[in-house]
Amino acid sequence: MQKKKSISKRRVLHPITRLIIGGAQENTMLTADYLDKDRWQVDVISGVQTGKEGSIIDEVCKRNIPLFLEPTLVREIHPIKDIIALFRLIRLIKKNKYDIVHTHSSKAGIIGRWAAWIAGVPVIIHTVHGWGHHDQQRAIVRNLYIWLERVTLRVTDQLIAVSGKNITKGLKDGIGQKNVYSVIRSGIELERFGHPRVDKPTMRKQLGIPSDAIVIGTVTRLSPQKAPLDFVQASTILAQKLEKVYFVMVGDGPLHDAVVQIAKANHIDNQLIMTGLRRDIPELMNCFDVFILSSLWEGLPRVIPQAMATGLPVIATAIDGSAEIINDGVNGFLVPPARPDCIADAVLKVLYNPDLTRKIKNGALQTVHEYSAKKMVEMIDTLYVKCITEKSRKT
Repeated sequence: MQKKKSISKRRVLHPITRLIIGGAQENTMLTADYLDKDRWQVDVISGVQTGKEGSIIDEVCKRNIPLFLEPTLVREIHPIKDIIALFRLIRLIKKNKYDIVHTHSSKAGIIGRWAAWIAGVPVIIHTVHGWGHHDQQRAIVRNLYIWLERVTLRVTDQLIAVSGKNITKGLKDGIGQKNVYSVIRSGIELERFGHPRVDKPTMRKQLGIPSDAIVIGTVTRLSPQKAPLDFVQASTILAQKLEKVYFVMVGDGPLHDAVVQIAKANHIDNQLIMTGLRRDIPELMNCFDVFILSSLWEGLPRVIPQAMATGLPVIATAIDGSAEIINDGVNGFLVPPARPDCIADAVLKVLYNPDLTRKIKNGALQTVHEYSAKKMVEMIDTLYVKCITEKSRKT
C-alpha cells in the first residue's frame, strides 16, 4: 500500500460489542491490523461476551492490536450497564484524544458514536455490517432500532456499508441520504484460501469421511439468522437422493442442540459432521464439494468469497449481501430463503452438470479479488483522509 503524506499520524478507536468469530469482528481486526502503522495509531475496544460463537480476542492480541475490554459493553439492552459503558467510553476517548471513532455492530455503534460526539471527536464513522433491524423482529423492536439509527445519524459523519443492498435498506427505512453512505466491501485474507496447509485426503480422513464421498458443507453460526435447520432439512432431502454423501457444519451457537435433534429425527446424524468452532477454515473448505449458506438475512457474508477463493461452487439464499456477491448462474447460485427444497435442487444441479459447475467456479475466481482485505483497508484509509480533510476545512 502506498503511503500518503496528506496527514500526520492520527489516533483511531474501533468500538465493537463483541469479539466473537464473525464477519464484523474479523473485518474490524483486519482493519486495525492492516492500516499503515506509521500513519495511524489504531485501538480496539470491545465487550467481553463471547459464548458459543467463540472468540477472536487472543488472535487480536497476537496481532499486537491495542485492545481495551469493557465488561459493561454488552449485546442486550441493559440501561445501567449501557450508561456506565457510555461514560467509560467518553473517559477513554478524552484521555487518548482520538481523531476518529469508527464503530461496528448495532449496540457499540449507538453508544460509541454518542460517546465520541460528547467527547468532541472530530470524525465519527460507523460500519453497517448488516442492520440491527430486520423483518423477523417484532414491529416495536424493529421500529426502535430504526429510530435509534436515525437519531444517532445526526452525530455521524459517514456510514460505511459492506454492500449496496444495505444502503438501499437504510434509505428505505429513512436512515440518512445517499451522500452519507460509502460502500466498502468486507475484505478477507485471500492468500489463505485455495492454499490449504492440509490436503483434502488428510482433512477428510481427520473428519472420518471416505475419500470418494460427496461432501456438502457450510461454515456458519448456529443461530436463527443463519437458519442452520434449513441446512439440515436440505441435507435430509439430499441424503435420500445421493449415495455416499456427507454433510459438514462448521460453527456453533444457540441452535446447536436443535440441529442435533433434527438430524437424529431425520436419520442423517451419522452423515452430519459437526466440527464446532474451528479456525482452520481454509483447510475444512478445501474438503467440500459444494458450499451452502442458508441465512435469512445478512450484511455481507465473508464466507461466500472465502468459499469462492477456495474454488467451490456456492449456493446461497437470495438475501441482502449474498445476492450482491452472487450473480445467479454466473459465479454461484441463489435460492429463495427458508426453502430447503430449493437448496437441495440447486446442489443436485451442481453435481449433475460438471460443465456448468466449471463455469461457476471460473466466474467465482474472477469475482473474488473484489473482497481482498488489502483493498478494503486502502478504501478505509482513503475515507479517513477525506473525512479529516473535510472536517479541518470546516473548522
